[in-house]
Amino acid sequence: MSIGAVVRRIRAYGGQFLLLGVLTLVITLLVSGVPRVANRLTEQGLRQHLATQLPAKRDITYTIGQSATGSIPSSARAGQSRLDVLQESMPVEVRDTVAERWYVADTPSGRLTGPDLKRNNLLVDLGLRAMPTVPDAATLVDGRWPAEDVPRDAPTQIALSEETARKLDLRVGSELRLALPGSGLPTASVVVVGIFAPNDRAGGVWDSLPQLLRAAEPLGDGEPFIAVGLTTIGALDQRAADGWPLAYSWRYRVSPDAVDAKRLDATIDELQRLERTLPAGMKVVQGVDVPLREFRDGLASARTLLAVIAAGVLATLAGLVILAAGLAARRRRAEFALVRARGGGSTTVARRTLAESLLVTAPAAAVGWLLGTLVPGAPDPTGPYAVLATVLVALTLPVAALGTSGGADRRDLVRLRPSARRLTVEGSLLVLAGLAVVLLRRRGLTLGEVDPLLVAVPVLLAMAVAVLVLRLYPWPLRLVGRLAARARGSVAFLGTARAGRSMVATPLVVVVLAIATAGFCAVVSSGIESSRDRAAAERVPGDALVTGDRLAPDTAAALSGLPGVRAVAALIDDSGRPARSAAGLDAGIGQVDVLAVDGPALARVGREAGRHVSVPPVLNTGASAGPLPALVSPAVAADLARAGLNGSAFIPVQGQRYEFRVAGTVESFPLVTPGAERFVVLPLQALPQRPTDAVPTGFVVAGDAVASEALRRTGDEGQQRYQSGGVVSGGARPLGVEVQTWAGTRRLVGEGGANGLLAFGFVSGATGGTLLGLLAIAFTVLAGARSRGQVLSRLRTLGLSRRQWRGMLLLELAPLVCVAVFTGAFVGALLPLLLTPLLGLSAFTSGVPVQVAFEPGLVAAVVALGALALGFAVAIEALNNRRLRLGEVLRLGEES
Repeated sequence: MSIGAVVRRIRAYGGQFLLLGVLTLVITLLVSGVPRVANRLTEQGLRQHLATQLPAKRDITYTIGQSATGSIPSSARAGQSRLDVLQESMPVEVRDTVAERWYVADTPSGRLTGPDLKRNNLLVDLGLRAMPTVPDAATLVDGRWPAEDVPRDAPTQIALSEETARKLDLRVGSELRLALPGSGLPTASVVVVGIFAPNDRAGGVWDSLPQLLRAAEPLGDGEPFIAVGLTTIGALDQRAADGWPLAYSWRYRVSPDAVDAKRLDATIDELQRLERTLPAGMKVVQGVDVPLREFRDGLASARTLLAVIAAGVLATLAGLVILAAGLAARRRRAEFALVRARGGGSTTVARRTLAESLLVTAPAAAVGWLLGTLVPGAPDPTGPYAVLATVLVALTLPVAALGTSGGADRRDLVRLRPSARRLTVEGSLLVLAGLAVVLLRRRGLTLGEVDPLLVAVPVLLAMAVAVLVLRLYPWPLRLVGRLAARARGSVAFLGTARAGRSMVATPLVVVVLAIATAGFCAVVSSGIESSRDRAAAERVPGDALVTGDRLAPDTAAALSGLPGVRAVAALIDDSGRPARSAAGLDAGIGQVDVLAVDGPALARVGREAGRHVSVPPVLNTGASAGPLPALVSPAVAADLARAGLNGSAFIPVQGQRYEFRVAGTVESFPLVTPGAERFVVLPLQALPQRPTDAVPTGFVVAGDAVASEALRRTGDEGQQRYQSGGVVSGGARPLGVEVQTWAGTRRLVGEGGANGLLAFGFVSGATGGTLLGLLAIAFTVLAGARSRGQVLSRLRTLGLSRRQWRGMLLLELAPLVCVAVFTGAFVGALLPLLLTPLLGLSAFTSGVPVQVAFEPGLVAAVVALGALALGFAVAIEALNNRRLRLGEVLRLGEES
């Protein structure tokens, strides 16, 4: 068997071999390229997730105080040398992620005095800090940096930030005195020699506490400013020689770009080991493992979901390969019969077809693999899988050829019934799919791992439902055919009769599997999006949320007067311990979060903003005698019931105790911190009058395009009115209010982490499933194209018009295509119901459980897909009939 003969046969059947080669190329492209895309998106997601964290969550800080024993540096200068030692002692997975590091030596804050401060009657506490990296991160505005070598009896030189110097009214040359009250240590002379400004205020060098760039405001009347002055290591060693205590810290910042997603578990484990390998007397504080764990949980869920999607796509491709090989073998049935008639055996046919298949699939696989390597991203060791896939694809054609009968039977003259063997196989498939579903639901799964059972369940379920539908759908068609036989005309009868006798089992199963994969992606994606909307509404149950310390009650009216605002609801956020009496008799119950909210107003805000906010009737009650009805969490309800206080207990709200009773139990409630397990929700409008009434700490706002700055300004004014109203003593200065918008919260819920990987899985699964489904429909049409062509030629000879032929073709193909598409959509909607509780998708919705959502848009998409598939099938049939030249298919002995 020469290579030239093989090439000639490939050219003779170029269409079939081209299809087989394209499918091989696609499979190896996916095997090679998809892992690269997944790895790239994983790395990007990890970097984005870490970059959005607070800087403190990316810091590893070692600290040691003067009271520690065993490992105190002998001096501030000796402590600086430990910066390298501590980093070298870190595990390699942690050490390699460090991008920046800082050494800090501090004295305790002491009372600062001097003429410049006395002139403005300022009370200031100042701490001295040595931080060698500051001069490189700042620019001198005036003066110079403190000198390293200063005589011991000379004043301690310090540099202040521009903002601190302006706030304290200090300048270069200001002479001050610094003392540690109650310590008995000598007072130190201090002189300001420089004033600096940061090159980048967001730089990590400025994150050490207390802040070096600004002086902290007094907490109240009679309280001091808290400031830090920059000095040198030598100056601190001089103070230490006088007995001043020093504290040391070594801070290392993890770079988001340096964490390897493939070694995420090892990095988290090594971070935990840091505390167990510390020198004596030293402490370490790190929060890096928290965002890494969050990302790992989301990544595990995303990978599990991708495994389900990949199983559907690869199973569909395998089905298409089987269909392509089967179609090619059927078209060459006469050739194989001739080979056998000339003395060749089954092995001769197998060798011929294997040589042809290898000559096509091997180059196609190589091209697909090379194209996959061009995809950006880190590779995975998937080469063996690509080779295995290529070998399996190459073997499909010989196997199909061996299974092809040598005769050219007139299959249109007999009524085919399924054999006992086939019925047994189909029954076993149904039983196996049912057992797999039950076992998966009972056993559960481990997220992040490729579970064979999880991968098999969607495929088995789709195949089982397709087989079941295949056995059922001819019966209603035959009934319709009987009715059509009584009507005038033959088009309806012939179309429904042929549709009822269509035998396209394998193509139908592949179509269902492909559409089920696309439907699964669409339904789960829609469910996640709606759950993210609910998660955002839990935090901001309107269009905006304004929270602060305490705001004047008339702030609600001021907010309502802003342009675009349609509704406002007041709330009070507090915490306290339930008591047995108004006097505060301890009930033995731990701390709980307390939320008082205007129920009717909150419901109105939710309606106006279009949020799904459910306000129970108990929160809509007005003021009345007796305990307030309250919603409590299950943990608090259990504690109250155990103490016998579920009918009457007292809870503090802004210093006033209110009696309440348990009127309902809820797992969560809007405005309560997500994940909180201990909370009490009271109706704000029902709080009884007291000499000092409770005032709102926030407002939920509903409105169109309300500017955040306007809300912030109005909230700040409300806080100032409350402060200046004389209600509180002490003159505390509140911080500005915080404004959160629903849109901003929704964006944060849907960004970062493994969301990019998840979106890639949904888009590729839905797109790939749809395209492969259309290709499978083309196979479905081509499987019976020659038989339909013969019938058409005979009927055209008997006078059937072209319009009647189109109508008959539509009636024949419409039931098959529509049943396949809608069955696939049904399976795609059924799979999320079975798998969503197991996939851990709440990692992508801030902990809110994902609920399957059947939106009207999905139904419309299924109908549109059915119409598109039907039009595609008719177009394929028309093109095939034009290629076959229907006038020539009536030759004697032509197979059907």
